[in-house]
Amino acid sequence: MAKINQTEQLVREVIDVPNDEDSPTKFPERMVKGCMLRMGYSGPLNKANYLKACFSKPYKFFMHSVLHALSHRKGYDVMRDYQMNMVTALVLNKKYNFSKIVFHYMVENITSKSKTWIYPRFVQMMLDHAYSDLEKDENTDLLVLYHMDNETLKVLARYHKNHPESLTKTEFFGFIKDKNY
Repeated sequence: MAKINQTEQLVREVIDVPNDEDSPTKFPERMVKGCMLRMGYSGPLNKANYLKACFSKPYKFFMHSVLHALSHRKGYDVMRDYQMNMVTALVLNKKYNFSKIVFHYMVENITSKSKTWIYPRFVQMMLDHAYSDLEKDENTDLLVLYHMDNETLKVLARYHKNHPESLTKTEFFGFIKDKNY
């Protein structure tokens, strides 16, 4: 097999997110924290880490999904500043350079001493892009992903009863509420 040269442009092309190299990777702190408050965040705002458990119930699953899809580290209970910028972009339908962030952390992972396997979905997508004629056998795949259904969501609703539920009442807003936002 030939080498695959990873570039930000390749990540952008393969992941197929609607961004360009001029899209921002950071929003004003006031905008991000305002978005968090509207999502019912009840934890401290002046820390570098934000707990998923501190968001109101309607947004916990959204945070969970973002963390699992775009987290570059292990652990899915804590969100970093850059992830909150991603969430803000998604909720407010703002341009954001997702590819640059993914590429940055892929490079950081390769150049660090860490042996953690990050972004396996994106790596698989890049391999599929480079070697489209590879045979795939769904019976022997290491990971089979299933779509969520109502039963799965009911189980998730019972998840983490130990965490106190935020008393802040929230409503959907932005792009989550209105696709024309």
